[in-house]
Amino acid sequence: MNRLLQVRALGQQIWLDNLSRTLIRDGHLARFVREDGVTGVTTNPAIFHKAIADGRYYEEDLAALKSRPGEAEARYEALVIPDVRAACDLLRATWEQSAGELGYVSLEVSPALAHDRAGTLAAGLRLREAVARDNLLIKVPATSAGLGAIEDLIAHGVSVNVTLLFSLTHCDAVAKAYLRGLERLHAAGGDLGRVYSVASLFLSRVDSLIDPQLAAHGPAGAALAGKTAVAMARLAYARYRARFHGSAFDALRTSGARPQYMLWASTGTKNPAYSDLLYVEPLIGAETVNTLPDATLAALIDHGQVAATLDSGVDAAHATFAALGALGIDLDEAGERLQTEGLRQFEEAFSRLLTLTAD
Repeated sequence: MNRLLQVRALGQQIWLDNLSRTLIRDGHLARFVREDGVTGVTTNPAIFHKAIADGRYYEEDLAALKSRPGEAEARYEALVIPDVRAACDLLRATWEQSAGELGYVSLEVSPALAHDRAGTLAAGLRLREAVARDNLLIKVPATSAGLGAIEDLIAHGVSVNVTLLFSLTHCDAVAKAYLRGLERLHAAGGDLGRVYSVASLFLSRVDSLIDPQLAAHGPAGAALAGKTAVAMARLAYARYRARFHGSAFDALRTSGARPQYMLWASTGTKNPAYSDLLYVEPLIGAETVNTLPDATLAALIDHGQVAATLDSGVDAAHATFAALGALGIDLDEAGERLQTEGLRQFEEAFSRLLTLTAD
């Protein structure tokens, strides 16, 4: 059996961390969906910058947009919203057949709004209306203002992909925002079953930050190298299970609410000394999503070892976290630093993207 289909049979969704007109018009995305069981797509400013800068299918539309008055951001949206709609349409049958459990495409609000709760809400509502597809996820960073916007969007019945999570503290805060939004939507008589959300925990960047710190601690540090992110994901999943399969969620579940699934992001291995599937093979489990860049997807198809691994090793993950703490590694501080850096990278990518669509 196809390895991607094997993963799907174990309850984990595989999403493609890429979108472009080449993928759509040359039939690559349709083939991933039809033959490999890919059930979603994620995007970000860097992905769209690469698509527009390198893709041959944008030149005519971009020239036409530049021939008319307009702002760079409006031109960017005019270019990418048709792509997002097309991807949503390719995944529509998947969405319908799964009763809304699968088949989503993510579109991110401007990174410039990361610290603007009201602005993020307004942008999310506007983008949802512009795309006009039920299987769209509005992508929002888990900043302090973003948490409020996530709650507001969920309360308005908008499905959300929460991005830039780098710690267990981030995961807990995002889940609480989701639950607050559901409670507000329920109190207003909204349809909880129409809302879907994922919490995107970034992995490889965590090890990239923590590993150099561990190198200063001799053999004790070396024994922990490359283990922080996988341990974090396993502990995040254990908390997910306790939160959304415990009695506290029963009332919302009975009213049609879905859990907020954990999504493994930043899953391309950055350290060449590690397995190219370090953030895939140990983290396969039910009710999760792994969003894979092209190279990692190809590696999984080619030589991935597929088994239900996510539930195992929780005790070892707790031990890893205890050992990190004993060495003075502050993972909450690391998470805040990584979120700040990640947001800056998105802002820089968005700025480069707008230079492509400016006059």
